[in-house]
Amino acid sequence: MKFYWLVLGVLSVWRITHLLHAEDGPWDLLARLREELGASVAGKLLDCFYCLSLWLAAPLAFLLGESVKERLWLWPALSAGAILLERLQTRAQHAPPALYFEDKGE
Repeated sequence: MKFYWLVLGVLSVWRITHLLHAEDGPWDLLARLREELGASVAGKLLDCFYCLSLWLAAPLAFLLGESVKERLWLWPALSAGAILLERLQTRAQHAPPALYFEDKGE
């Protein structure tokens, strides 16, 4: 397997997972889908980025891998790459919390 396909696989898993997990989509279709699924198993799956990326990485690992062993290693690798991208993207959006604060006293 070429490095090119690994990078494309990670980016694809991240993009699709982020779309289903966090975006509203056109005409709020994905937001309505998540709302409709609610607390069902599928709804809980869409609420968890980590779980969703793992399940979306499975078919892609099957398509990209050339042997059973490679497919089994690709599955968590694709998910882990998507999770790392999500953490980088999420960290960039939020300011870090204050490390300390001063109490001015009386």
